[in-house]
Amino acid sequence: MLAIETERLTKDYAVGFWRPRPYRALDSLSLQVEPNEVFGFLGPNGAGKTTTLKLLTELIYPTSGRISVLGKPPSHPDVRRRVGYLPEAPYFYDYLSAEELLTYFAGLFGLRGAERSRRVASLLDRVGIAGERRLPLRKFSKGMLQRVGLAQALINEPELVFLDEPMSGLDPIGRRDVRALILELRDRGCTVFFSSHILSDAEALCSRVAIVVGGQMVISGRLSEILAFEVSGWELVMADLQPAALESLGSAVRKVTRISEGRYTVEVTPEAEPERIVGELRSRGGRFVSLNPVRTTLEDYFVQQVTARKATAPAGRAVPEG
Repeated sequence: MLAIETERLTKDYAVGFWRPRPYRALDSLSLQVEPNEVFGFLGPNGAGKTTTLKLLTELIYPTSGRISVLGKPPSHPDVRRRVGYLPEAPYFYDYLSAEELLTYFAGLFGLRGAERSRRVASLLDRVGIAGERRLPLRKFSKGMLQRVGLAQALINEPELVFLDEPMSGLDPIGRRDVRALILELRDRGCTVFFSSHILSDAEALCSRVAIVVGGQMVISGRLSEILAFEVSGWELVMADLQPAALESLGSAVRKVTRISEGRYTVEVTPEAEPERIVGELRSRGGRFVSLNPVRTTLEDYFVQQVTARKATAPAGRAVPEG
């Protein structure tokens, strides 16, 4: 049984005041998500990611198409009990504390007494809300509210979690903690479906991804199998290096950038053996700092797709006639 399945899922909105016209926010989306995988739903702003998540959780209803969540319609009570959801911009009552908020949500799922208190305390510890748990939420930063939102999405120990831009507002430590939490959920058998526009998050977490642009899915699969993101070179940073040491590298070097005295960024071709080049530069007195692949970023890919679609489609995303 698939964790999530959609078939030609479409959502139109009426826009305009005097003569409303239908606007297609999502166009014939068909996807399948396997149990116990981390699935990345990627796209630029306005691509239809949040609309899709709202359809999957039945906060809004489709214009056409079919949705199955855990083998049943998303409105089924059994599905509701087994699913968690973090919206893109969670908003909570300002005068509740984090502890009171989670206690309330736990009660909605039927938790009572010591078990409720234990789960609330455990989740707040896990998302990094310790001494602040009794402060009113109006005193929380955006990143802290995001952590509380993650805790409420997990209060019922769900089998499937929907996370809409879960890294939003988080500092580097918070991003690292959320990544670790997502992998923990996967390891205990939970399916995680999250939207993002950041490629590094998808690379670090996802089994598979789907990329949407302009309300339509343009590609789906493993990032390693998507040719648009193949490595196009290597970026090497070396320190304590003399300029003469770079002259021996020959045609393997595509570009050299001086960062500061003795510190250089060296971009080499994808066919080059970066370990050989590192070894050669170290033998000439250089100190290795870092090595990173050079590839098309998700943002570059979005721009290419959006530009191509604008060149071949009429202005706006009006509903096709017929």
